[in-house]
Amino acid sequence: MRHRVAGRKLSRDTGHRLAMYRNLVTDLLRYGKIVTTEAKAKEARSLAENVITLGKKGNLHARRQALSFVSDKRVVKKVFDELAPRYADRQGGYTRLVRLGPRLGDGAPLVQLELV
Repeated sequence: MRHRVAGRKLSRDTGHRLAMYRNLVTDLLRYGKIVTTEAKAKEARSLAENVITLGKKGNLHARRQALSFVSDKRVVKKVFDELAPRYADRQGGYTRLVRLGPRLGDGAPLVQLELV
């Protein structure tokens, strides 16, 4: 039974999965949108929204927490200086999923994850 066990494993061990999530969130915040599979996007969405919420707090502790997850200092600076003021009056829901259809190679459902 999987009661109270959140998150997807995506057939990866823990280190690989966390590194993949960190890379997805970093790229989403750097470029504003990414194309990936639906399962990966749904997991990365909540993590990205948590980082943006840290940016809205704006204090040193929140910046250090964001730096512990997002590996690029320039991306964290962008979150705190550009994205946090943009979403200051918004109570969550900073991302959007747009379905793109199946991937040609294996038929996996592709989505575009973008910042609203």
